[in-house]
This record gives sequence, C-alpha cells and structure tokens, in this order.
Amino acid sequence: MAIKIAVASGKGGTGKTTVVTNLALAIGDTKKVVVGDCDVEEPNSHIFIGADMKKVKDVSLLVPRIDENLCDLCGECVKACEYHALALIGDRVMFFEELCSGCGGCALVCPQRAITEVERPIGTVRRGVSDKKPLADPQKGGAGGVVLIDGVLNVGEARATPVIKEVKRTAEKEGRDVIIYDAPPGTSCPVIETLSGADFVLLVTEPTPFGLHDLKLAVDVVKKMGLRFGVVINKDGLGYGGLEEYLSEEKIPVLLRIPHSEKTASMYSMGTALVETDEKWKKEFAGLYEKTVALSNAGDGMKREVV
Repeated sequence: MAIKIAVASGKGGTGKTTVVTNLALAIGDTKKVVVGDCDVEEPNSHIFIGADMKKVKDVSLLVPRIDENLCDLCGECVKACEYHALALIGDRVMFFEELCSGCGGCALVCPQRAITEVERPIGTVRRGVSDKKPLADPQKGGAGGVVLIDGVLNVGEARATPVIKEVKRTAEKEGRDVIIYDAPPGTSCPVIETLSGADFVLLVTEPTPFGLHDLKLAVDVVKKMGLRFGVVINKDGLGYGGLEEYLSEEKIPVLLRIPHSEKTASMYSMGTALVETDEKWKKEFAGLYEKTVALSNAGDGMKREVV
C-alpha cells in the first residue's frame, strides 16, 4: 500500500510546491511516485516536474433541474437546501447554481418528483509524466519515475473540493509506491479535503511573523484531524526568532531547512528544481522522505487525537 504524504502550509508563498516537487524528483529514481496537485485554483507542479499535462476527465456536480409542470411550489426543496441555492420567488423556484453543493437533498424531499439531477462541469483532471530523465532513470535503481495528476477548477467556480476529491481518486488508481499531495494554501475546506487520509503531513513555513501566524493555524488543523506532522522551514536564516521559539515550546520536529538564498530564488523563477543541479539537495530531500516514513510508521511525529 502506498504511503500518502500531504504537504501543506498556512499561507501561500512559503515554498510548498518547492518541497513537493523536489521530494518527488529526489526519490523518483528508486520509487514509483505520483504527485497529486490539489491546488486546483492554480496548479503549478507541472512546471517543476516537467510534465506535459493531458486532460483525463471532466469533473461535474449533480445539480437540480426543476420541471415546472410538476412543481406545485410547496417549498420543501427550499427548506432542505442549507446552502440557499434554491429560493421560492413568486410563482417559481429559482436556482442559483454557484451556491449548490450537489448534495441531492432537494430531489430527495420533493413530494411531486419534480426535480431531476443533471451534470454541471466545474473542472478537469489532467495527467502527465515527468521528463526529468536523470532523476527517473530505471538504471539507477529500478522502475521509478514520477507521474503527476492535477486538477483545474473552471474560472468562476467556488467549490474546489469535488475536483480535489477526483484528483485524489485518480492519483490513488495509479497504484504507485508513494503519493505526495500538494495542498492549497490556507486552512479552509479544500485543505482539509486534501489532508484527509494522509499518513503524514509536512507543514512548510518561513521564519517571518506572517509565517508563524499561519503555521499556528495549520498546526491547529492537523492536530484536530489527528494527523502526524513535522515542519520544513523554507527561507531559513531570515533572522526572525519567534518561529524557533514556538517550535521548541511545542516540541514540533523540524525535518528540513532550506536556506534563504538568491540562487534558490533564481532557480525557482526559471522552473528548475533544486535536486536537478545539486546532488546535495537530492540527498537532503531523499533524507526528508526517509524521516517522514520513519515518523509515520513509528508514531514519533507530532500527533493529536480528534476531539
């Protein structure tokens, strides 16, 4: 069974995708890896993975279609909709598709069977294979390689979780050794959907007041979900000491430090992974994987039970 590693952060711009892609490429010559980019509003893992993405499937929500010839305006569907996607106005029931969660409750409660469900596309799932051959060379240790699955939410859509669910389902069907999920930034529902079912969570942060503030929010989420986790510090060396104090007080393990440097920023801007040009970083990220596996198996990583 594949180990599932989720990489998350309380805020955007901390280096979450940097960690995901370098981790995948570092172990891709000996492990069969699939990356699931769940940041469906702005997926960019393919830039660093080096994958030509092709559409696999559409993702749709089942939404209500009301037959006005059968509807008697009883209002039961309106009462059942907790998202206020339906409203009884005058002599008709109005439907606001952007608010619909696709739960199907309205169709279940309609006494006149006036509601049927139809598909409404909200996004797509794509697949690609890394072209970074030096890091996925079967001669270096077996049938490795990196597959990337990502999701793209249609412009204007508000609900990312159905697309994220389909990205995860598609990634798991690949049947590979390691699944690495790139979570959206923040701590909202799309993040919780991405983290759900993970064996271990890597929280990426930076040594700034904003980084610490949002890391605390992310730590609170993973604790409440009962997930094991550790921290990766990106841009290490910026000089803010509050982060180190917090991690020490909370006894949160730091599994990797990526120094703040102009060279690293330059490589990132060109879509180049750290492990492509420096054997040291390939060893560092391979070591991060080994630490993650050990902590998830031994139970030594930070964990709190669901309350």
